[in-house]
Amino acid sequence: MSADMFVAGLAVCLLFATGAHAFSATTTTPTLKVPENQGADLTCTYSADFGSSPRVEWKFKDLLGIQTSYVFYDGKPTSQYADRVTQYNGGLRFSKVTRKDTGQYDCTVAGQGQYADAKIQLIVLVPPSPPICRIPLSVTTDRNTLLTCEDPQASPPATYKWYFNNVPLPEDPSKFSSFQNSSYKVNTVTGSLAFPRVSKVDAGEYFCEAINEAGPAQRCAAVRMEVHDLNTGGIAAGIILALLAVALLGFALWFAYRKGYLPKKDNRKSDPGVYRPPPQNNPDEGDGSEFRQKSSFVV
Repeated sequence: MSADMFVAGLAVCLLFATGAHAFSATTTTPTLKVPENQGADLTCTYSADFGSSPRVEWKFKDLLGIQTSYVFYDGKPTSQYADRVTQYNGGLRFSKVTRKDTGQYDCTVAGQGQYADAKIQLIVLVPPSPPICRIPLSVTTDRNTLLTCEDPQASPPATYKWYFNNVPLPEDPSKFSSFQNSSYKVNTVTGSLAFPRVSKVDAGEYFCEAINEAGPAQRCAAVRMEVHDLNTGGIAAGIILALLAVALLGFALWFAYRKGYLPKKDNRKSDPGVYRPPPQNNPDEGDGSEFRQKSSFVV
């Protein structure tokens, strides 16, 4: 065995013994949470086999996985990051992060014909704001009713809690005696409060609370929702009034026609197939300016 082969074998043994992997990239910050407007360091180290000057690039992917863009490319930050991102030996540094920076960052290292990457999840902490609540003022019994609550700015995304008459609504009302007569469904992720068939016991004041780890919970203003039975008497009365109005209109038209206030239709119809010559003037009448033959002229 040659000396070179021996050294190479020894290097491989050392790599396995120390737990290191050839052509690898690692990070000490796989998940990083940073308050908005503060600095952040995303670490990325790599093994020596890439050589003394490997190519290091950083990519960003948003939470939905739709938008992908370069943060650091060809040895410099891209234009949208130029004023607040620098690369150092061992990572990427933000001087200030914003809520739009929340997402996944890929550190890709390439050299010696090989490449490896490390993934970092950055969560920019934004405390909740008073959520936008949509609560109807009045609904009808047995109807499907939906209340919504949303805080689009909170990061990480807020979870939601609904209150009824200042009492928190449990997610499963069947487990609590005071809510067993209610049929609502709460979605703490989307913020919806749905009543498949609302009843009078559901009438009262409602408000919603947005919660996340970045700051204190925030709530919207309370709104009272009234629940009424379907007014069948009012509907019947409305139909009767509409029928009376139609009857009165018909009588008024008939009376106006009988009194001659409305023009009568001419029942005589001309036959378009028969030619009728224009009326002729009486030959005996006239001013004498035209010659008219009244009898034969005999010489």
